[in-house]
Amino acid sequence: MTSVPTPIPSRTQFVLEAVKHRILTGQLAPGQALVEVELATHYGVSKTPVREALKTLAGTGLVVMNQYKGVTVRMVDADMAREVYDVRLLLEPEALRRTVRGTADLDAAREALERADRAADTAERSLANREFHRALYLPCGNPLLARMLDEVRDQAALVSAVAWAADPSWEREAAEHREILRLALAGDADGASRALHAHIASFVERAFPQAQGEDGSL
Repeated sequence: MTSVPTPIPSRTQFVLEAVKHRILTGQLAPGQALVEVELATHYGVSKTPVREALKTLAGTGLVVMNQYKGVTVRMVDADMAREVYDVRLLLEPEALRRTVRGTADLDAAREALERADRAADTAERSLANREFHRALYLPCGNPLLARMLDEVRDQAALVSAVAWAADPSWEREAAEHREILRLALAGDADGASRALHAHIASFVERAFPQAQGEDGSL
């Protein structure tokens, strides 16, 4: 018998989404302390939903819980970038290949790309970027594969936020997104997959050159 996940209480969900948004848009920086009582006051809730939200964020890899240092936003370094992007390189191009071969509707990807182009700031652009990539792999036909990619997408977004703060490279990435979508809409599954692989690899190579192995691989 398949177990049903326990729903997250509404106040916990509210705090969870709010803190996640602040982390992924750079309002809460890597290494910054997350104090329960301060967050509870900020969001007008008790410490219980804050504590549960932070536990969930720790499970997704966005925050770190330490017995001595408390809770902090996860630091981003070359090792983390390599781990997260290695998973994406292994899974995301194949998911896109299956999406295209399954002739899935890619309207959501087109809309996300348009939102990114219209974005007024880095925060909006970052969120639209996440939705673009998810719209490419979500219709792949394998729910487990999609869930595996969902599990790393928050960490990937954190890596992107840190990299963009140091070197705003979204115009180049937007051009790569348009080419990936063009190939996908044309039904070129292999071409779209190769373009996506090159896009993911080139980003982490530019942002974290020290993440490459001696053979040039991630």
